[in-house]
Amino acid sequence: MKEALPVDAALPELLEALRTHPAAVLEAPAGAGKTTRVPPALLDRVEGEIVVLEPRRIAARMAARRVAQELGDPDVVGWQVRFEQSGTSRTRLWYVTEGILARRMLSDPQLRGVGAVVLDEFHERHLPGDLALALAQRLLPAIKLVVMSATLETAPLARHLGAPVIRSKGRRFPVEIEHLEKAGERRLEQQVAAAVRRLTVPGSTGDVLVFLPGAAEIRQAASACSELARHRDLLLTPLHGDLSAAEQDRALAAGSRRKVILSTNVAETSVTVPGVTSVVDSGLARIASHSPWSGLPTLNVARISRASAAQRAGRAGRLGPGRALRLYTRHDFDSRPEHHAPEIERLDLAGLLLELRAAALDPGSLPWLDPPPAAPLQVAADLLRRIGALDARGDATELGRACAKLPLHPRLARLAVEAARRGYRDDGCTAAALLNERDARGDPGLAPTGPSDVLDLLERRRSPRAEQARAQLLRLAPPQGPRSGPREEAILLSVLAGFPDRVAKRRGTELLLASGGAAQLSAESAVRDADLLVAVDAEQRQRGNRTRVLIRVASAIEAGWLLDLQPQALREHTDLVWEPARERVEVVSRLLYDQLALEETRRLPRADESEAAARVLLDHAGGIPDPDALARLRARIAVVSRHCPEAGIEAFSDARLRARLEEAARGATSLRELREADLLSSLTPAHLDRLAPDHVALPGGRKLRVEYAEGQPPAVRSRLQDFFGLERGPSICNGRVPLTLHLLAPSGRAQQVTQDLAGFWQRHYPAIRRELMRKYPKHAWPENATASPPSVNRRP
Repeated sequence: MKEALPVDAALPELLEALRTHPAAVLEAPAGAGKTTRVPPALLDRVEGEIVVLEPRRIAARMAARRVAQELGDPDVVGWQVRFEQSGTSRTRLWYVTEGILARRMLSDPQLRGVGAVVLDEFHERHLPGDLALALAQRLLPAIKLVVMSATLETAPLARHLGAPVIRSKGRRFPVEIEHLEKAGERRLEQQVAAAVRRLTVPGSTGDVLVFLPGAAEIRQAASACSELARHRDLLLTPLHGDLSAAEQDRALAAGSRRKVILSTNVAETSVTVPGVTSVVDSGLARIASHSPWSGLPTLNVARISRASAAQRAGRAGRLGPGRALRLYTRHDFDSRPEHHAPEIERLDLAGLLLELRAAALDPGSLPWLDPPPAAPLQVAADLLRRIGALDARGDATELGRACAKLPLHPRLARLAVEAARRGYRDDGCTAAALLNERDARGDPGLAPTGPSDVLDLLERRRSPRAEQARAQLLRLAPPQGPRSGPREEAILLSVLAGFPDRVAKRRGTELLLASGGAAQLSAESAVRDADLLVAVDAEQRQRGNRTRVLIRVASAIEAGWLLDLQPQALREHTDLVWEPARERVEVVSRLLYDQLALEETRRLPRADESEAAARVLLDHAGGIPDPDALARLRARIAVVSRHCPEAGIEAFSDARLRARLEEAARGATSLRELREADLLSSLTPAHLDRLAPDHVALPGGRKLRVEYAEGQPPAVRSRLQDFFGLERGPSICNGRVPLTLHLLAPSGRAQQVTQDLAGFWQRHYPAIRRELMRKYPKHAWPENATASPPSVNRRP
């Protein structure tokens, strides 16, 4: 007899909802039994197959096995994951992983033979799950659709589908949750060992489930717990997606010894982990992301959401009251987001877009729950055009359709397809499979210098997973073409085909990037001598306010290959530049690949380039002409323009002055030539010296320099005695502009500033004279200054 599960009570309501609606949403907490009870309940209600989407391989396999056992007919239930499947011609209920379902729906848009689609654990909002939802909606009401979620707020989803929501209770006992009082300073594996020690004290019972980010952390924790496990007779069992099916089965099998299960987030949902009464939560997981550099998928360690933390803690309350130790503080928990953002909002979209366009689907035409953002979608389209997968209209090319058949990022698919075209199909598929591994780097400084880290990868020992991926790619890749050259060259060309926008050129100790900016080569790379290379993988490292790009995986190329594969990215550019070392303007002709100069030649400007050369020269001619002299000249011209318009001398606006300077500098290409050109003389109008002279002469023969400044009246300054004998002061502009006189005492200090010398003699001089006589008795201070000649130092 089947064990009763909480979701069983909700099945009649769910089935009734599907009788009257094409879709339904089931909200049920972890442990309710939705994964194993809802899909088989549909077998008698729909015709054809029932396809259940599971986010993880282990969940698909274990759920299928459990349902087959409960039905008593293993042929009815099957499962399919990336490299394996189990089923017969009688199989109607299929548990499949996300990529399997999405590809089936794209290759067979009508889903022939399918009567229902069930999307499990939809709250995780993986990109293939969102795609499957959008594609399945197009088939309603021809098929039935059930979306199941443990933690997602289901109201928006139900509104989107126009579907009823059925809620099921879970089977959960109280769980005592404990947080750290302060952030731990010890290494993660040490914290895990301490937590396991607390939870397995003599007298305690039940297995312990430890959530860790990945396989590496699991191995470290197992090592840290090994001594404790030996003393307390604990069985340490790892559980993660890279284990074989047999190894995963051993971790989940019941046994006589108390177990400590060291798991990634595969045990968070869907998978039944028997015997667990305690949970240790690191608060971390490897979250799907992508390399900002290449767009290739990555798994980055990050803090989990509050919803995930609740799911993990709930694993301790399946059998009875449990305990959960969180290796982070309560404040840390409260600061986490309720849910992670959907992958469609944060992942690279090139693969999604290529799959859709290869199926002649427009992303904008699909009924997305959350549509893909426009900016990342445009970035994806630009990349796909660049590698030849899309044409100018955005339609998939023949090459793009071949790439779409491979379960790889389009860059790696392009590499594999190019290698097949060049006669090295096996090598291309192998390289793509290895680069698709989560870490394709070598050991710092160990690899001998060579042309390509990708070639080095091909010589490495391959993991079983990589061998499986290679075999799958060989089944799907296009036929091999005739060999067009040596193996090494063909592979390097194939790498370039997938990463044409990631070309870099060596300049000293750094690498200039075709996309702009510079990078450095990591010690892990063997490509130490290549002048031109492709940066296959790189990472950005932040140091203070500076961002540093470090190239980890590289492959050498030749400049001529760019013309073969990327002629549209090549262009010739000629520019006039300033050469500071020679203090001159030069014409630089560059062959550019994107923003990278592949070739460069220099020469002096020709006559037909003299105008542009003058502009560049003046931009770097600080102090030529002298700024003070130029300002004085502009002020002289402005005075004449304002007071003597009939002279036809126009004031210099900034634009007009610049134009005149460029005209005067034409023909010069260096600062030396510019100095010799005497620009100020070229700018000086013919009648300027007569109308606004540099100097004026006083009756005594003394010449005074006229002060010209923008916004100020023209002025002269001299000792008061120099103006003896003058009734009126000097003027310019044919007498229309009296000069402002700065009348100075023998000490050089101004006694009076005036434009009315006659009025000064009459009104102010008598009083000033008495003061000057007192201060400077040795100087002559005549009572009638206009009747006296200029005096330097004469006694009365």
